[in-house]
Amino acid sequence: MSIAEREAPPAATTPAPAAGWAAIRPLLLRLHFYAGVFVGPFLVVAALTGIAYIYTPQLEQVIYDHELHVPAAPGALSLDRQAELARAQAPDGEITAVRPAPTATDTTQVIFDRPGLAPGYHHTVFVDPHTGEVRGALETYGSGQSLPVRGWISTLHSSLHLGDFGRLYSELAASWLWVIVLAGLVLWIGRRRRERRARSVLLPAGGPPGRRRLLSWHGAAGLWAAAGLLFLSATGLTWSLYAGESVSDLRSALDWKTPSISAAATSSPAGADVGFQAVRDATARAGLTDPVELRVPGKPGKGYVVQQIQRSWPEKQDSMAVDPATGQITNTLRFDDYPLAAKLSRWGIDAHMGLLFGVANQIVLTALAAGLICLVVWGYRMWWQRRPARGETRFGRRPVRGAWRRVPGRVLAPVLVGAAVLGYFLPVLGVSLLGFLVLDVVLGWRKREVAA
Repeated sequence: MSIAEREAPPAATTPAPAAGWAAIRPLLLRLHFYAGVFVGPFLVVAALTGIAYIYTPQLEQVIYDHELHVPAAPGALSLDRQAELARAQAPDGEITAVRPAPTATDTTQVIFDRPGLAPGYHHTVFVDPHTGEVRGALETYGSGQSLPVRGWISTLHSSLHLGDFGRLYSELAASWLWVIVLAGLVLWIGRRRRERRARSVLLPAGGPPGRRRLLSWHGAAGLWAAAGLLFLSATGLTWSLYAGESVSDLRSALDWKTPSISAAATSSPAGADVGFQAVRDATARAGLTDPVELRVPGKPGKGYVVQQIQRSWPEKQDSMAVDPATGQITNTLRFDDYPLAAKLSRWGIDAHMGLLFGVANQIVLTALAAGLICLVVWGYRMWWQRRPARGETRFGRRPVRGAWRRVPGRVLAPVLVGAAVLGYFLPVLGVSLLGFLVLDVVLGWRKREVAA
């Protein structure tokens, strides 16, 4: 949204080229304005659906209470027996993993691959570990075992249930959010620098209601939320359709990929398998604490992989490989041994999803999303307040055109090169920027035609 107090003077009265801040400010102002006006609705949708998503863990616990929870009781059946009981409910499926009940009031999840499932989806059977009762079966999604309600809201947030085409909306929002935030920060701090008081930058001004007061709320709130919004933009791009490929290529080039444990077995006789319970007992003795997931060997010569799946605490991501024939641990990968970049990636993804540190993470994300919605609404309100006094148009005035002509060539050239590079690696940003430029030219041409 535009955060300037008034439209700049006409280009004819402004020296060209200008220098310093006077040259850059009009260009940033126009960029901030167009991006805010056209990307604002996408940001609001992403914020609202994001708020809905981050509370899905609690929602799952309520909606699927019967499948997830059981009365506490002493003792438990072996994991192998529980897997057999689950297999009877899905005879056409193949067990790919088991998540043992982490507490006495939780069910064991036996995860199947079945014919007809969409990519990334599983068929999960929930078993009472004490009695062997099958409590139900649900279609789950992804490595996080999202239950149906979380999977539906997740798809709403990422693509509006419109497939790859719908993913462009979230990529557009993530691609422009950081641009809008950085441009707004520069404009706000540059506007307040003359006052030389920290309070005028950090806190909204008082006074009577109006555009000036609304501007101070927009600027101060944007300043406080800037770091969090930049974080959401950066982590959101990692899931995007096109920019996500660039992020993956960059991580590969810099060797920032998350390490994976080698699950090669030693010398396993064909068909030899100690079973789920022996595998879990071995890793538990070695210190691998619940909750965990036991992934079955993918092919001959491979072993079980037992991975910690606690996402609310940043250190519980250790994994171990176990020989299926002997039940001996053949390899251990500690989260402490991850490269720093891989740790930051893991923490960033979990924080974006509202999982890191649990409720505290959810509260912070809710505040950020609510703040983003307020910033967009305030921006539109300020644009509305910029309407000409006599109502010549139903819309507010745009910042003055021709700002780029007042930027010195030594400044404009690297800006254009930088925009081209960003457009290559963030193609949705590049294409939409071209769209803004075309629209600006058309509106300028139309205005000249009307004036003539």
